[in-house]
Amino acid sequence: MSNQAGQDISDLIQQIRDHQFKYYVLDAPTLSDAAFDELLTRLKDLEAENPELRQTDSPTLGIGGGFSTTFAQHDHIEKMMSLDNVFDLDELEAWFDRVEKEIEHPTYLCELKVDGLAINLTYKDGQLIRGLTRGNGVTGEDVTLNVKTIKNLPHEFTGTKIPSLIEIRGEVFFPLAAFNELNDGLEELGKTLFANPRNAAAGSLRQKDPRVTATRPLSLIVHGVGAREGIEFRSQSQAYAVLKKFGLPTSNRFSVCATRTEVEKYIEYYGLHRHDVEHEIDGVVIKVDLMAEQSKLGFTSRAPKWAIAFKYPPEEVTTRLLDIKVSIGRTGRVTPFAFMEPVKVAGSTVTNATLHNASEIARKGVLIGDVVIIRKAGDVIPEVLAPVIERRTGGEVAFVMPTHCPECGSELRAMSEGDVDIRCPNAQSCPAQLRERLYYIGSRAALDIDVLGYEAASALLDARIITDESDLFDVTKEKLATSDFFTKKDGKLGLNVEKLLAALEKAKSAPLWRILVALSIRHVGPTAAQALATHCGSIDKIASSTAAELAEIDGVGSTIAESIIEWFAVDWHQEIIRKWAAAGVRVKAETIAQFQQTLSGLTFVVTGGLESYTRDSIAETITAHGGKAASAVSKKTDYLLVGVEPGSKLAKAQELGVPVIDEKRFKELLAGS
Repeated sequence: MSNQAGQDISDLIQQIRDHQFKYYVLDAPTLSDAAFDELLTRLKDLEAENPELRQTDSPTLGIGGGFSTTFAQHDHIEKMMSLDNVFDLDELEAWFDRVEKEIEHPTYLCELKVDGLAINLTYKDGQLIRGLTRGNGVTGEDVTLNVKTIKNLPHEFTGTKIPSLIEIRGEVFFPLAAFNELNDGLEELGKTLFANPRNAAAGSLRQKDPRVTATRPLSLIVHGVGAREGIEFRSQSQAYAVLKKFGLPTSNRFSVCATRTEVEKYIEYYGLHRHDVEHEIDGVVIKVDLMAEQSKLGFTSRAPKWAIAFKYPPEEVTTRLLDIKVSIGRTGRVTPFAFMEPVKVAGSTVTNATLHNASEIARKGVLIGDVVIIRKAGDVIPEVLAPVIERRTGGEVAFVMPTHCPECGSELRAMSEGDVDIRCPNAQSCPAQLRERLYYIGSRAALDIDVLGYEAASALLDARIITDESDLFDVTKEKLATSDFFTKKDGKLGLNVEKLLAALEKAKSAPLWRILVALSIRHVGPTAAQALATHCGSIDKIASSTAAELAEIDGVGSTIAESIIEWFAVDWHQEIIRKWAAAGVRVKAETIAQFQQTLSGLTFVVTGGLESYTRDSIAETITAHGGKAASAVSKKTDYLLVGVEPGSKLAKAQELGVPVIDEKRFKELLAGS
């Protein structure tokens, strides 16, 4: 038995070290976090059963991680520890029991476990002198220049009673919204995508050129301290308050809990609201709050005994990839997707997951028949991250991209030189592209027509009620009566008919920028559309502008400008504009003169829910009155408008000294007060 156990332990150690290297050094994991945790747990169990076989350099005794030779290495002044994990409330109760055996009635601090890259920052006399990755816990990579590009990280402390030396521990992360936007842009340009926000953060921070790091919207949250001289803290929570006064970005989501029940409620709350947070989390960290009690409990060789990480159920799981098929998008792009054995992830059962493009399939090395790691966070479409190579049987086969459109038979091709995506060129009449464009017109991103879902879009086309989107606003009751989808069994029109016609009528008066988004011009999303509508004022003006003129508009640029020129050069696109205008669709911006320009020259950022405005309508109101609606707080922001349950933008505004106003004060500004 001991021979077999020894072999199993050696095999597990080799596997774990290999995956640690891929995760921490290459930023290219091939195993889900949950699967890695399973390997580590199996090794711990085997070592517990056979303590004489535990190796002195076992991963269960170390911090994990590692470092590459790309950057210079420096030792941390005080060792950076890892955290032990628990995966359910029973395991958490056992940890509570161990703590409370030593400490009577401890107070706990709960905080979110940010899924990012651990960093150690050294400040000397209030000046940032060094930034190191965790590395192996003793030695880390020197990424000082790159760290200094992070916008919410102060290079110098503010306030008084500055310590002569202090190590600040934190987590560098990539905000989810920015991550999705970055990957969308990379995908559109045919470039390699980041597997997840954690990899995006690690890859961005470990760039050889700090100028590249500076272009990435990295952020930081502080969660601890290491070595320190000239300062002491009574508790973890008091330390956070002091660090915040120094200007450091601490979390506003931590909670001090007096009982186990309060801790469990905190865990339950963020288990339900984990996708309401601006960054990824994979659990909650529970710490004993008082520093004296932390010292009494002490450390193991790899982790503090006074802290534990409660890990949420995985949002990365494995399943069998049965086939790879392709879908045709609204701009004709061919997107491969995985057809898999059904698997439950993030609370729902999925069978399909995106593979982005042929280059991504090749880069990830995915084969049909592989066991693959898939990921799903919130409402994001599931994505195949990587194959589990160790589970291959030899029967897997490579995917070959089709040469012709599966919907209309057109020969697929790259639409421009250097474009890694292939597209169906039959934009006008390819059934797949038509369905997707109609569905997009009804989406919240465009005209927000609830009744115009995927099935309704398909029904309109299948019954030949419309031939393309140019006919959409000419739909009548009589035309809808020819489709079974819009009629009842007795032949009478269904309730969805009146709703659809009313929604279409309402959509005609949508703001110009929404009309532009609804046209599915490549690269033109809400931001560019609002810039075009504000600057040009009408579709005619946009159509008659040169690429150079459009590129000069703030928020447009040369790539979008070229797409606009190409779109308007197509005859049937011009026909869409003509028919929509004839049907009464707004093709001009609202006359600015009817609105007093009370917000002229002012830049606003909005956070939290507002009583009188939706997210879109507040932006439209600000723009119509001469102001600018920005998405991120900066020194150029004039006001942060705060509603119910504000996010991290509030802390950023307070840090930068940006005036914070409520909805009442905004309305006063709007009225000219």
